[in-house]
Amino acid sequence: MRRLTAPVVSAFLCLSGLLLAQTPAPKPKPDVLVFSNGDQLTGKLERVAGGNVVFKSDMAGELTISFDKIKELHSGEQFALLRKGIPLTKKTEHTVPSGTVQVADGNVVLTPVAQAPETVPTKDVDYMVDKPSFDKQVNNKVGFLHGWNGVVTGGATLVRATETGTTLTAGINLVRIIPQVSWLPPSNRTTFNLMESYGKLSTPAIGTTPASDVKTSIFHTDAERDEYFSPRLYALGDLSFDHNFSQGLQFQQVYGGGIGWTPIKDAKQELDLKADIHYESQQFIQTAGTANVPNVNLIGSTFAETYLRNLPHKILFTEVGDILPGWSDTKAYSANATATIALPVYKRLSASFSTTDNFLNNPAPGYNKNSYQFVTGVTYTLH
Repeated sequence: MRRLTAPVVSAFLCLSGLLLAQTPAPKPKPDVLVFSNGDQLTGKLERVAGGNVVFKSDMAGELTISFDKIKELHSGEQFALLRKGIPLTKKTEHTVPSGTVQVADGNVVLTPVAQAPETVPTKDVDYMVDKPSFDKQVNNKVGFLHGWNGVVTGGATLVRATETGTTLTAGINLVRIIPQVSWLPPSNRTTFNLMESYGKLSTPAIGTTPASDVKTSIFHTDAERDEYFSPRLYALGDLSFDHNFSQGLQFQQVYGGGIGWTPIKDAKQELDLKADIHYESQQFIQTAGTANVPNVNLIGSTFAETYLRNLPHKILFTEVGDILPGWSDTKAYSANATATIALPVYKRLSASFSTTDNFLNNPAPGYNKNSYQFVTGVTYTLH
C-alpha cells in the first residue's frame, strides 16, 4: 500500500476546506403557529406586545393574533420576555428570562442555552422581543446619527408684477429617544428644531418715488438634551439662537439647564412641562439716525409647555408655548407660541398650517413688540 506524500495530503486538505466553505449553512427551521381550531401557519415570530402575537407568514403576511386564539407556538429563535407589572431598570435588566419559545396550555416556556426552562403564564407576558434587539436597546448601542425621527417642512410664495416679491419658509424638527422602543423606559432624549422665514419685496422707481427693497428674516433654532430620572421626570440642558428683523433683534442666544415633567403620555396625546435657569444675550440692529440700542446680558428662566395630539384620520396637532422672564432685568422678557396642524396627503407627505407669535418686550426703537406669522407648506415625515 502506497503512502500519501505530504504535498498530496496538503492538496486534499485544501480541497476539502474549500468544499466545506462553499457548502451553504442549513436554513433555520420556520416557526410554527397552531390556532385553536387546528389551522397551522409557518413563518417567523416577530414579537409579542399587549397580549398579542405578531407572526409573519409567507402565505398570509404579518398577522396579529391574541394569545387566547393560539393553541401552540414554537420558535427556535432566542427571545427575551418582559413581565407585566415589573418595570425594567438597570438592576433588573440582567434578570430578564430569554430562550427559545414554546407556547401551549396558557403558558410560555423559554428554554435558554444549557439552562433549565422557565415557564411564564401568557397573562403575565407584557412584551417578547428577539434577543439581539433587546441587547442592542438595553446597551444603547445606537450610533448618534441613527434613530432620528421628525419632519421637514417647506413653502414658498412668489409675486411677479410691478412689484417683485419672494417669500420662502423652511423648517426641520428632529427628535431622538434612546432606547427607541416602547417596551423600555426612556434613558435620554435629544431634540433639534430649526425655522427660517425669509421675504423680499422690491418696488421699482415710479415717478418721483424711488425704488425700494423691504426684507424680512425670522430665524430660530434650538436644541435640548433630556436625561431621565424616571419615565416621566428628567433633567435638561438647552440652547437657542434667534434673529428677527421684524423686531430689530440682530441676534439672541440662550444657554440653560433645568428640569422637565411629562404629566400626560399615552397613545393619543403627550404633554411636557419644563423650566430652566439660563444665561441670555441680546444684540439689536443699530439703525442710522436713532440712538444706539444697548446690548442686553442677563440671567433668566424659561417656562415652557409642549402638547401633541393625534386626531382622527392621522391628523397631528402640535402646540408649543414658552415665556422667558429676565431676573437680572425684569423689562427684558419675551414669550413665544406656535400651533401647527398637519393633514396627511400621500404616504409621508402632509399639508401643514402653522401660526407663530413672538413677543419681545424690549425691541429696538421703531419696531413692534409682536411678530406674527401664518405659514402654509408641505411636510415630509422622515420616519
